[in-house]
Formats: sequence, C-alpha cells, structure tokens
Amino acid sequence: MMEPSIRHPYSAAVKFDGGDLDCGNGLLLLIRKHIDPLERGQLLEIRSTETSVESDLPAWCRMTGNELVSWTKEGKRRSFLVSKGAFLTAAAGTTSPSSSVSRVMQRVNVTIPALLPSPAPAPAIRPLSVMGIGSWPRPRWMLQALHDHMEGRLDEASFQASADDAVQLSVAAQLRAGVDVVTDGEQRRDSYASFVGGLLDNCQLIPLTDLLPYVDDPQAFEQELRALDVPASEVRHPAVFGPLGRSKPLAVHELAYVRSLTERPVKVALPGPYLLTRTMWMECISDRAYASREKLAADVVRVLREELAALLAQGAALVQFDEPVLSEVAFSGATSQRSFMCGALSQKGDPRDELSFARDLLNAVAEGFPQERVAMHMCRGNWTADESKAMTGDYRPLVDTLAALNVGTLFLELCTPRAGEMSFLRELPDRQRIGVGLCNQKHAHVESLDHVLHHAEEAIELFGAERVLFNPDCGFATFADAPVNSHQIAEAKLRVLVQASEILRERYGL
Repeated sequence: MMEPSIRHPYSAAVKFDGGDLDCGNGLLLLIRKHIDPLERGQLLEIRSTETSVESDLPAWCRMTGNELVSWTKEGKRRSFLVSKGAFLTAAAGTTSPSSSVSRVMQRVNVTIPALLPSPAPAPAIRPLSVMGIGSWPRPRWMLQALHDHMEGRLDEASFQASADDAVQLSVAAQLRAGVDVVTDGEQRRDSYASFVGGLLDNCQLIPLTDLLPYVDDPQAFEQELRALDVPASEVRHPAVFGPLGRSKPLAVHELAYVRSLTERPVKVALPGPYLLTRTMWMECISDRAYASREKLAADVVRVLREELAALLAQGAALVQFDEPVLSEVAFSGATSQRSFMCGALSQKGDPRDELSFARDLLNAVAEGFPQERVAMHMCRGNWTADESKAMTGDYRPLVDTLAALNVGTLFLELCTPRAGEMSFLRELPDRQRIGVGLCNQKHAHVESLDHVLHHAEEAIELFGAERVLFNPDCGFATFADAPVNSHQIAEAKLRVLVQASEILRERYGL
C-alpha cells in the first residue's frame, strides 16, 4: 500500500462518498456505478470512513486493472483517487472539483403488464429431433464486439450489426449439419445467464473480479477466474439494486432475427428462476431492495413469465430454462459455503429445501403455458474442462425433482461418464420428453456414429422413441478453460447426431 498524501495531485472527474461501507458490504457496487461511465484514464474519487478499505481497495484495483493514483487520510476520513484503467496524466480528462458530477444509476419505476399475450402457433418438434442446447462458438471479433459494447466503446447499432453477422454464421452451420431445431447461438450474450442483468430494470452488471469479498476462499476463486477463456474483468455478474422490471425484452429480438433466417422451429434458452435468484441474491446489496431471497424470487418469476409469454407469442417452438445449479445443490452436500458454480455465489440451504424451492419457482414460471413448449436444461458445471472438478453423480438424487417439474422436455447431460447410468431416469413421467446428451461439447474429438447410435438406442429402449430428442450435453460456448471453440468441430458433432437420427427414424418407423 502506498503512503497517504497530504492532498491529491489531480482533480477527479467524478466523486462520491461511500460512508462506512466496506468492500464486502456494498462499496464495490457503488464504485462500479460511478466508474463504469468514465472514459479510460479518467479519475474517480472515493471517500470513506471504513478502515478496511485501505487494504481492500488496492487489491480490487490490481484485480480489475484499475490504478490507485493517490490517497489521503485525515482522522477517520479517507479519500482514494482511482483511475479507470491505467492513469494517463494530462490525457486523463480530469476536471476541477467544481465541475465534478456524480453519475449514479437511478432506480426506475417498474411497470407490470395487466395481461400477457397468448401463444402463437409454432411448428411441432417431431421425435428424435436434433438440436443444440443453446450457445455456439463465437468468432473472436464477436467476443471483442461484446466487451467493447459493454464498456461503451461500441455503439448499439454497430454491435447489433456484428451480432447479426455472427448469428448468420451460427445458423448456417446448424443448417448445414441438418438440425431439426435451430438456436441463434446466443451470440449477443456475454454469458448464457448474466446477460439479463444488463437488460432488466434496477439491475446492474459488475465484473466477476468485484466479487472477491463475497467468496469464502478468495485464492481458489482467483484460480477459477484465471481458467476463464476471456479476462475475468470482462465477465460480468448481475447485482440487483431495486425492484426488478422488464421494460425491455430479454430475448424476443434474438428470436425475431433467427426466425428471419430459417423456417425451421426455433428454440430460445433463458436462465432459470432458481439460477437467477441464486445469482442475483447477494447479501448487503440485494437486501436493500428485497427483504428476503424469496421476495426477490417472486419478481424473478414475474419477469420470466413476461418474457416466456412474449417469446411464445412470437412463435418460439420451445423455450428452455437453464438450471445448472441444481447439480451443485444435489452433489455438493449440505454446505452453506458460497460457490462459483455457474456464477451462483449466494449461500444455499439444505439440499432438499433448495430443490423444492427450485421446483416451485420453475413451475410458477411455466404455469398456464403449453407444457410441450417449455423445457428445462440441467448441466453439471461446464466452467472447467477438468472432469474431476465438475459435478459427479448419477441422477438418483434429482429424479423426484425432475419428475415434478411441469415442463414438457428435460435436456440432460448423459454423454459424460460423470452422469452415471441413464437407467435411473426410467421413473420420469411419460408426459416429459427427454433430450439425451449424445456428444460431449467439452471434447474436441468428434464422436463416432456407432458410439452415438449405441447411446441413442439405449435411450429409446428406456423412454420410447416418441419421447426422445438428441442434443449435445451442453452449449458449445460455455466459458471453460478449454471449450470446443471451433465452428467446424461443433458442426461435425451435430452432423453425427443427425446421421444417427435419420437411421433410427427409419429403423423405428418414424
């Protein structure tokens, strides 16, 4: 830690007073609100009376790539001058104190629609259909466009034009492979789940690096951050600072564009209500807007119902809710420790209670909608390619929960050996289709046709051909340290699934 100065050598562009908040009690959220609108090299002054900020703020600066320029101390009051990124001295755009302004994100009033639109007709999804789970490998220029857009360096129109090009490539690859159901490849999203934080009212995206004070093992957390395929400071996490609202669609625009490219059925994936609640509920931040996690969950359900209704009204054949954290609940035991599993850092309770909570939330979202057009996907921790660190265990602890979900399709990981025997799923009700994972999206090698046919026939024997769909275990663009990041490999894997489907449809007279 540098020695304090008598006064700051430069004037700040923006300043705010954090009072007695510490970095683990909401100060970082306030810093993020103020520093995000600044240009790189501009200065933020943070005033504080909390002693621990002296040591925590320099660590945060190192983690996030910002620079502590100077700090002052007078009695209990401290003042820190932080540059957004490296300090550029005269080119930093500093201003005099008299022109300094505070640009804080303001709460907006939430509007709740009186009625939800009714579903429009959509093409039926026939048995043994092949589809991806959701995400598709993104070109490097698309990843760059994502982060430039998030940080204000790329305007909305230019970003959407880049995303349109990336979606066209994704859809074309899926159509060449011969899939029955198409996704847009989630090209516009920084991640499969946290992207909603930039679209929902009274929710803000903060870099994962800002979350260091919230985890139990900071060293292990840093190691996990280093495993990401993009810099951790560029992966963002949603934080709620007011009542949630949906004044903008989450994925309706994605659906509209992909439907302009193909007449095949389209699937749209959304983060599930339990995942979003676990992700967004951060003590000392969320509890300023919500009295409890359950209160937050009720509004998560409401905004997801609004989005589900809009997607079905626009002709989505299938809307899939992703609930990967269910595997963390089932297989990590009764622990209250915080986990990075899929970004769900908030503490959890007893596994039985958590599974019941997750079941009730998803059923509340799906209530009243056609079951055959609502699905759930559960994966097992694909943030790492190290199979030994991901969630291991068969589906027995989850069968009762899965069977009680009022959704028409369950997309499950069944290719990875970590998933155990498929036979434990025999007890799932006949009303549920099973999307069977037949290729491992983490591995670069393409599965053989014989391998895929063997596992596909096993599924047909268990569930009947009418109930089976084919898919990879997970999306092709999960932020793992060694993802399948090649369009060609992803396309080849889907093509093998399509070949198996064609053989089995003929074999079973479909």
